[in-house]
Amino acid sequence: MIRIDAVWLATTPLDMRAGTETALARVVQVFGGAKPHHAYLFANRRATRMKVLVHDGIGVWLAARRLHQGRFVWPRDVSLEQMSLTQPQLHALVLGLPWQRVEDDGAIRLL
Repeated sequence: MIRIDAVWLATTPLDMRAGTETALARVVQVFGGAKPHHAYLFANRRATRMKVLVHDGIGVWLAARRLHQGRFVWPRDVSLEQMSLTQPQLHALVLGLPWQRVEDDGAIRLL
């Protein structure tokens, strides 16, 4: 459906009332631009909600995810404004799992 070649995570929070234009403006500010087939992830301050902006090569898609219990495992080190994730890490993050432990092959190597 939508091809995603790279996943980027912003460490600074985004107001979840933000629409497509505001989220796209934040992508440009933090990442320098929205590249085709890249996904850009943002969370609110409490890390209970996440928005994902994807540029599909023609336009942009904005999706939201909300956890009713717990929080997304979001980096608290804001000295890095952005970081990249692998596909397995993205899958773990969306489920609310500790994605930093997951390697490319899906193995957990960090406790």
